[in-house]
Amino acid sequence: MDGNIKKFAFLCSDAAESGALRSVIFHSPVNKSSECLKIKGTHRVISGRRMIQLESHLTEGRLTHENIPTDAVSSRFMSILDGKFRRADLVSENGSAALMISKKGDKASLVVHGRPAEATGECALGNNREKKRLLKGDEGFLAELGISDKNGRVRDKMQAKFRQINRFCEYIAEAVSKLDGDGVVHVSDLCCGKSYLSFAAYHTITEVIGRECFMHCVDLKESVIEYCKNVAEKCGFGGMKFYCMDIGDFKCDSAPDIVISLHACDTATDAVIEHAIKSKAEVILSTPCCHHEMNNKLDCKALDFIAERPLLRQKLCSAATDALRLLLLEAAGYNADATELIDPENTPKNIMLRGVRRKHISEREKKEKLDRYIAAYKFMYGFEPDSLLLRHTLEN
Repeated sequence: MDGNIKKFAFLCSDAAESGALRSVIFHSPVNKSSECLKIKGTHRVISGRRMIQLESHLTEGRLTHENIPTDAVSSRFMSILDGKFRRADLVSENGSAALMISKKGDKASLVVHGRPAEATGECALGNNREKKRLLKGDEGFLAELGISDKNGRVRDKMQAKFRQINRFCEYIAEAVSKLDGDGVVHVSDLCCGKSYLSFAAYHTITEVIGRECFMHCVDLKESVIEYCKNVAEKCGFGGMKFYCMDIGDFKCDSAPDIVISLHACDTATDAVIEHAIKSKAEVILSTPCCHHEMNNKLDCKALDFIAERPLLRQKLCSAATDALRLLLLEAAGYNADATELIDPENTPKNIMLRGVRRKHISEREKKEKLDRYIAAYKFMYGFEPDSLLLRHTLEN
């Protein structure tokens, strides 16, 4: 068995043991007539014990389930990969891994992003245990935003949003832990909208972590900016400031430590990332929305077999656009990866792009990463990115 298969299995085992594992999917059966089409594993706590629940998707829409203890994950996963599937994808709290096995089954390649075996905090999901969250639901700002009622009960229709906000608070807590010192945390929320995540981030930093925070929230819609100003005033969030303007025109005296953005539409996400790079933000957390630009400009003959199908073209362009954004962040000196903000069953727009500024990167490595970005960009668009604009973004 190829060593990379064993590495993937042990990586999954470590992620399961730490509680970081979000999902693992085995797909692309070796035998096209196989009864089992794919297997999805998720983390569970059953009777106080960490388990991985395997859901096998069979022909004719049938499903079977199997619970395996985390200490048996590596051996069980190796048996699943032994001549049964050619692909496997791991998504964890702090990274991901992809395994690709050759048609002959004699070679395997493994691509790892981030630290998929490491857990940020309490992340065990349970069938009989409620997950510990940073927010309880009775926080004042949640009531002001309509997430919970006056009694602190999260409204039924807002349960998914509440889970999303809690998950984001975990990312914020992790981001703050990566900052040097213990002084004021400067945060910029660009394309903030109704600022659900802005208020949650501010509360997490000031009340949960206990640090002072200055937050600047920017959006083009005057109505939502006025709404957010009123909420901040009612909640006593004096460190939050709101601006009605284009993010391209926004300038701040203090460089942000953290730049966040939730569902900025199309190229607005690129503007967010450009602003974060230019301002040398330490951490970037951005969840993109629609991806129209590449869909309209895609020019890659090698991918026409995908692009000629409108639905698949859309998915291709979404993934490729976000992958290019990660390459740009890496060229700018960041460790960058993509992770899930929340379970995709709650929202399809759940991919979070995350960048953490590296303290040291050699000029040679920066050039290699920039060359890779330019080559990938040209492959998808048919032409290279504007060199002057690119240099201005990376060197400003």
